[in-house]
Amino acid sequence: MNKLIIAEKPSVALRLASSLAEGEYKRYSFGGISYYELRNGSDILYVVAAAGHLFTIRQKEGSKGFPIFDVEWVPSYLANRKAYFTRKYLDTIVEIGRRCNLFINACDYDIEGTVIGTNIIRFITHGNVNSNVEKSVALRMKFSTTTKEDLVNAYKNINPFDENNFNAGETRHIIDWMWGINMSRALMRSLYANGVKKTVSIGRVQGPTLAILAKREMEINAFTPKPYWKVYITAKGIEFENTKGDIFDKRVADEVLERSRVKEALVKKVDSKEVLERPLPPFDLTTLQLEASRVFNIDPSRTLAIAQSLYERAYISYPRTSSQKLPYSLNLPRIISELSKNSKYSELASSLIKEKRFKPAEGKKEDEAHPAIFPTGIIPKSLEDDEEKIYDLIVKRFLACFADYATIEKTEVILDVNGELYRANGEVIKKEGWLRFYAPYIEAKNKAMPELNEGEKIKIDRVFEKELKTTPPKRFTKASLISLLEKKNLGTKATRAEIIDTLFKRNYIEGSSIKVTDFGMSVYNALKENCKEILDEELTRKLEEDMDNIMRGKARKEDVIDEGKKIIERIISEFKSKEEAIGKSLKEGLQETSKGEVLGKCKCGGDLIIKHSKNGKSFVGCTNWPQCNVTYPLPQSAKVLPTGKICPYCNTPIVKIFRRGKSVFEMCLDPTCPTKKDWNKNEEKINEKVNKRAKVKSKK
Repeated sequence: MNKLIIAEKPSVALRLASSLAEGEYKRYSFGGISYYELRNGSDILYVVAAAGHLFTIRQKEGSKGFPIFDVEWVPSYLANRKAYFTRKYLDTIVEIGRRCNLFINACDYDIEGTVIGTNIIRFITHGNVNSNVEKSVALRMKFSTTTKEDLVNAYKNINPFDENNFNAGETRHIIDWMWGINMSRALMRSLYANGVKKTVSIGRVQGPTLAILAKREMEINAFTPKPYWKVYITAKGIEFENTKGDIFDKRVADEVLERSRVKEALVKKVDSKEVLERPLPPFDLTTLQLEASRVFNIDPSRTLAIAQSLYERAYISYPRTSSQKLPYSLNLPRIISELSKNSKYSELASSLIKEKRFKPAEGKKEDEAHPAIFPTGIIPKSLEDDEEKIYDLIVKRFLACFADYATIEKTEVILDVNGELYRANGEVIKKEGWLRFYAPYIEAKNKAMPELNEGEKIKIDRVFEKELKTTPPKRFTKASLISLLEKKNLGTKATRAEIIDTLFKRNYIEGSSIKVTDFGMSVYNALKENCKEILDEELTRKLEEDMDNIMRGKARKEDVIDEGKKIIERIISEFKSKEEAIGKSLKEGLQETSKGEVLGKCKCGGDLIIKHSKNGKSFVGCTNWPQCNVTYPLPQSAKVLPTGKICPYCNTPIVKIFRRGKSVFEMCLDPTCPTKKDWNKNEEKINEKVNKRAKVKSKK
C-alpha cells in the first residue's frame, strides 16, 4: 500500500523519513520542494512537509453584509500574498498524494497540528478543503519527541483520525476569524465615520487582555504614594526589624525609636528548625517562558520559537504542553543515562544513576496530549547562544526534579528592647539536594544567625528608622501577563504570547514593563463605555470552555459556532448604535498618542510629529499647521524614533527607523536631502556618513 505521511515542517519530514525507512530512503524534489520515498514492511511511504498552515479562512466570494458569517477555507496563498510561498508545498503534496490511498497526519500533536494535517487530507481526497473527512483513509501519528525511537513507536501504534480535536480546532479558527474580522471592522468603521482611516483590531482574547492591562494602568496612574516608617536596631552584626512593621504615623515611629534608645536587648526567642524544600517540577510551556524571562530576559515568543526548534531537532520534547508530569513510560532512566554521556551534565546525571533516583518531583498541571518538557538525551550540535541557554535551563530543571530535597535550617530571633520587639530571620543550607542540580538558576541563600540563647542580653550597636513610600502595583511583563492569562483560562498555551505581540503591533501597549498607550486606553475606554462585552473575560472563557468540550466530545461544533454568531450579532448591533461616539473617542486617543511622538523641531519653530492621513498612512507634519504646511513621508509599518541629531546637509531632524525583520537605520526626514540621492543603492554608507558628520557637528 502507498501511504502519504504529512509533517508540519521540512525538518521533521526528514527525521520521519530517516527513522521509518527500512533501508535507504530516497529524496526527490517537485517544484523545488523536497519529499521522501521509502519502504516500510510491504508499504511504500511518501513523506511530505507542510510549511505550517497551507489553508486559511476568509469570507466566501460573493457574500455580502455585516457582520460577516459566510466563511470558507481556501489555500493560504489565495488569501495572503505573503503566503504565496506555500503554493509550492501544496502543489507538491497534491501531486504526491495522487499516488497514495492512505493518509497519515504526522503534524504536531495538538489542535493546530490536527487542523493543518486534516485540511490537507480533505483537499487531497476531495479536491475541496471544506468537505468532510473520509475517516477510513485518514490516520494520526502521536509523538512527543522526534527521536527515531518515538517516531517508529508512533508509526507502529498509529491512531485513528482525531475527529474531536479537529472539530475543536476548526471551531476555534472560525469563531476567532469571525470575531476578529467583525469587531475590527466595526472599530475601523467608527473611525472612518470620524474622518480617520486606520487599521485597528480587537480579537476575542485581545479585548480582555487589553482590559487587564488598562485596569492596571489606571491603578498605577491613580496611585498616590504614602510615606511610612520602619524602625531597626543592629546587634551582633545583624539587622533586626521592629515587629510593628510598616508604621504610617511618624509620631508613633518616633516614639518607638526613642523607646529603643537603650544599650542592651534581651533575647526573648530563638526558634530554629530544619525545613525540607521540595524540588521544582519539570517545565510546562508557561513556566519555561517565565523562567527564561527571569533568568535570561528572553522574550516569551522567542523562548517558544527556540524550544520548537530544539524539538524539531530531537533535542527536547514537544514544548507546547501544559503538563508538569513525567510518566515512567518515557523510560526516564535511559534519558538520564544518555545525559551522563554529555560532559556538561555527566557528574549530575551520574549521581542520580548511582543513587537510583528515577522518580521525579511533579507539579499539579496535566496535559492529555503531551508530558512535561524534557531533554531526549541526544547531545546537541552547534547551538546558538540563546538556544544553548534554553537547552541548559531545560536539562538542569529536568535533572533537578529527580534530586533529593534540599535541607534548610531556618532561624527566627526575637529581641525585647525596652518593651519593643524586633525580629530577624536567617537560613543556612544544610544539604543542597536539588539546589546543586539547578544552579546557577536558583541561588542558595545563606544568612547565618549568631549563636544566641534565650534570656541572654546583647549589646545594641545602632538604632535607626527608615522613611519609605508605598509603591504602585507593578507593571506586567510579557512573561507575568502570560502567567495571569493562563490562570484566568484566557487564550491557549500556544497563542498567549502571540496575542500580546499583536497588542504591541497595534500600538495599544509599549515597553518591556508594559504600559498602555494613549491610543490603547482610548480603545479600552470606548469599548468599556459603549460595548463592554468585547472586554468581558467571562464571555471569552465560556467560549474557551465550549471548545474544550468539543475536544472531549461533550459539545457539537455546529452548536458552539451558532452560539458564537449570536454573541457577535448582539455586540455588533450595540456597536452600530454607538458608532459615532466610539469613533470620536478613538480619534481623540489617536491624536493624543501623536502628540507624544515629537521627532524634532520644524524650521518654523513648531514640533515635527507623526500624523495619520485619512487613508491610514503615517507621515510627519508640523504642530503649527495650517500656518506651516511642511510634511515629510515615512516608511510604513515601521517604528520611528527621534535621535536628537540634525542633518548637517539640510538642518532637518534625523530619525531612527525600526522595521520588523530588517536592520535598524537612521535617515534624514527630508526626501530631497542630498543624502538621499542614491538612497536605494547605498543606504548604509550614507547613513554612516550622516552619523559621522552629525556627531562632529554636535561636538562643535
